[in-house]
Amino acid sequence: MPLSAFANTFSGNPLNRASDRRTDAAWIAEQLAAPTSLAVAMWNGRPLVETAKDGGAQIAYLAAGMARELSGGAERLLFLGLWNDIAVFAVDLEGSADPADGPLEGLGRFEDLRAIALTLPPPDAAILATAKSMFEWRRKHRFCAACGQISNAVDGGWKRVCPACAAQHFPRTDPVVIMLAVKGERCLLGRQAAWPKLMFSALAGFLEPGESIEEACARELFEEAALRVTAVRYHSTQPWPYPSSLMIGLIAQVDNDDAVADQVEIDEVRWFTRAEARDLIGGKLADARAPGALAIAHQLIKAWSEEG
Repeated sequence: MPLSAFANTFSGNPLNRASDRRTDAAWIAEQLAAPTSLAVAMWNGRPLVETAKDGGAQIAYLAAGMARELSGGAERLLFLGLWNDIAVFAVDLEGSADPADGPLEGLGRFEDLRAIALTLPPPDAAILATAKSMFEWRRKHRFCAACGQISNAVDGGWKRVCPACAAQHFPRTDPVVIMLAVKGERCLLGRQAAWPKLMFSALAGFLEPGESIEEACARELFEEAALRVTAVRYHSTQPWPYPSSLMIGLIAQVDNDDAVADQVEIDEVRWFTRAEARDLIGGKLADARAPGALAIAHQLIKAWSEEG
């Protein structure tokens, strides 16, 4: 059951994460050996998928036993959770040789998650985003941050423990505020030179330690566009597995429309009326493009444009 009337792509993971079972190594091993257990395969961050009946993509599940054999041990395995009573794992495959041309031949194909996300069933996209984020964390945090020794994967892949100093390390999610600045019947969007031609988007930035969501929103809008925030309204959030962020979508009221791009993070800013924002989302403006529907920025612009 959804917790909100609005769900962004990569949210809505349907699995029971069963986090209370992760510490039970015997139970994890039993689930890996169970003939009903399933696994998701990831190769260099790309999921194994197959063509669905509607022509889109869907997860190409493996038997968990096959994933266990391919993994070579706990380091490359992740317990994702339970689908009813069926355990679901993920296996992290690396290297230059495509496993779909080798041990997984005929079982599916590996695709870029961002490219196919909107063609996947939303629950599949959320499951794959979880696996991708966790494996990115594993690859970048193999060494203990306290003493530098190689750490070991435990708790079904959700924790790393250093055998030298016993330090425990947990996966991290980086919170990002992304906000649509609004003054009256206009909203502000910005663009960076590195973005696709003519694309305008909501402004965004990482939340800093000791900072509330509202404070981060106000700070980022002032730094990037010289706007002062008077009120902040929550819209929705989006897990973003590139590599592992939580996008916090906001609508921010500002006290003036004298926006100035900082020329560091943002090269250009522009105000759009509600009608222009609707045309932007509909692809009807000749001189501006909206972010794709995959992005929470697209949903923020769309939601605000349809309010009036």
